[in-house]
This record gives sequence, C-alpha cells and structure tokens, in this order.
Amino acid sequence: MQVKMNVIVAAAAALVAGSLHAQELVVKIGHVGPTSGGIAHLGKDNENGARMAIDELNAKGVTIGGKKAKFELLAEDDAGDPKQGTAAAQKLVDSKVAGVVGHLNSGTSIPASKVYSDAGIPQISPSATNPKFTRQGYKTTFRVVADDVHLGGTLGRYAVEQLKGKTIAVIDDRTAYGQGVADEFEKGVKSKGGKIAKREFTNDKATDFTAILTSIKATKPDVVFYGGMDAVAGPMIRQMKQLGINAKFMGGDGICSGELPKLAAGAMADGQVVCAEAGGVEGSQKAGLEKFKADFKKKFNADVQIYAPYVYDATNVMVAAMVKAGSSDPAKYLPVLAKTTDYKGVTGNITFDEKGDIKNGALTMFTYKGDKREQIAVVR
Repeated sequence: MQVKMNVIVAAAAALVAGSLHAQELVVKIGHVGPTSGGIAHLGKDNENGARMAIDELNAKGVTIGGKKAKFELLAEDDAGDPKQGTAAAQKLVDSKVAGVVGHLNSGTSIPASKVYSDAGIPQISPSATNPKFTRQGYKTTFRVVADDVHLGGTLGRYAVEQLKGKTIAVIDDRTAYGQGVADEFEKGVKSKGGKIAKREFTNDKATDFTAILTSIKATKPDVVFYGGMDAVAGPMIRQMKQLGINAKFMGGDGICSGELPKLAAGAMADGQVVCAEAGGVEGSQKAGLEKFKADFKKKFNADVQIYAPYVYDATNVMVAAMVKAGSSDPAKYLPVLAKTTDYKGVTGNITFDEKGDIKNGALTMFTYKGDKREQIAVVR
C-alpha cells in the first residue's frame, strides 16, 4: 500500500513540475563582443553588463504574456573581426535568439546587422557609433549611444575652441569606427575655422608608430587626434613621449577607458588626454549610474571600463518591450521596441527615433589625472 502511495505522490509531483515547466517561457538573448584579442577587456566588460541584467531579470521573476520568463544569455566572441562577427550573428540566428545586444565595434555591428535584419531579429548596439549602422533602412537596428557625427564633431569643435588647437594632426586605424570618428572630428575642426596639418593612418593591430609620428612631429602639432581603440592608443602615447611630442592627445569613446593609463605605461601627463564617451548623465540621474558601478564591482570584482552600463540598459529596454507586447516573438515585440519612449535607464532616458538612434544623446568629456579618469562636462 505504501509503495502504491509513493507512486501516486511521485506521479502527482511530476504532473505539478510538468505544469510549472509548461508555464515557464525560456527567452534566449544573444550578446556579441570581442572577448579575445587586443580589446578583450572591453568585450568582457560588455558581456558582464549583459550578464548583470539577465541575472537581475531572472531574480525579479519577470512575466511575459502571463508566463514566467527564464532568460538565457548566449554569448559569442567576434574578436572585433567583421567575418567572425557575421559568423557569430548567424550562429545566434540559428539558435533562435529573441534579440541581440551587440556588437561592440561598428566594423562588426554593421555587417552583422544585415544577418539580423534578414532574420527579423532586433539588435541593439551599446557602443557602435558609425552613422551608417542605423542608416541602412533596417527596422531591426537600434543603438543606445550618440553617433560619430555628434561625438567626433563635438571633439573637433572642442579642440579648436577649448584647447585652442592651431596645428592639429589626425590618425585613424582604418576601421569603420576609427575612420568614421576621425572624419567627423576633422569636419568639427574645420567648422570652427581650424586646420588639419596632417592626416595619417595605421591599423587596429599595429604596435610601431615611429614613421607616422615622426612625420607628424615635423608639423609641431599642439593636438593629435586618434580614431581607434585604447589598445593602440596606449602604445601611441608612449611613443609620442619618446619622440618628444608634447601635444594634447584626443580620441573618442574607444580610447576613453579605465585601462588607458595602464596601456600607456606611465607616459600620460595629467590633463594631456581628452576623450569623450557616447553617453552621460547629470543631476539626480548620477546616483543610479554610481549605484550600477558599485554593484558591478561587487559582482565581478572589476571596475566598469566603458560600455557595461549601456549593455545593461540595452538588455533591459529589449525585455521591457517584450513585457509590454506580451510576447518574446521578435515580430510581435519589435514594433513596441521601436516606439520606446523615455525609458529610464542607468545611462539616462532612452527614446528611439525613426532610424533606431537614441534621441538627444549625450556625450561626456573626460581627461586623466594621476591615472584616474576625471569628468570634464556632459555635452548634448
């Protein structure tokens, strides 16, 4: 009799478990960033931002369409390489993800965006700033940061108006991001009557800049702008010092990381570097961002590099659209995502325009003192 009862109890438990499981909705969200290669520290920072959002969403017990959602993060490495980026995108499409947060670089985000568009899967980049990313006519493409027109142009105007740059040299790494932001910087300089004395280029894996820096030194520059990432900017700053080039060094969000002083190996003078991050909060919104940074440090035992808060917001914006639509089906929540208005994130309020760009995107200007990044101003 006891054996019979045990069988009945076990069967009932299995039915209950099966019923609960049936009520659970598994939602796969993809993330892609360079977690190998020279900027792996930035890629890991991004991935951790996504993990933090996913863990918090699961802890909250979010429901979508009356079912409790269990979110799963599918993380892929694109190594900052366009071919690897499209392969990673196709892998996520084949895995039937509901949406993708990424990629980090414009050079990988742009080609991958076609893969996601063809599959009808929403993609929100937390850091791709090349204007082309959202100007291809894809309905699936969004970003939560200002683009290079705003970022590069603001830095160019700042070089002339605030740094009083008379002889300005520009270097870029020939990537979609680096060349794009350098082009916009040059336009910003010229819009304020400034002149570019020299334009040079390198690549995103270079380590020796002696030839181009020697060429630039001959112009006696007071400002050198680099369009590229911190892994190249650090050694470039070291070699500028070795060659006796005492110019201000400027760059976009790609160089504006906590890792830059270490990569420059003590070659940075206080206030020498001026960079801008594509985002920024002011006033009462600062508290939310500071709390995020403290929670991030506690969870991962690492400081935020640059983009983790934007990845966190992008993930949460995507899920908020699913909740509002009552579905994680991309076809059903995509129109709701496109109409996102005044979502209150840790990086500020998020509203998408008709192209998928963030409206009224902010920039934060920074410099470095004593190996610490210091905010100069938030600019819109």
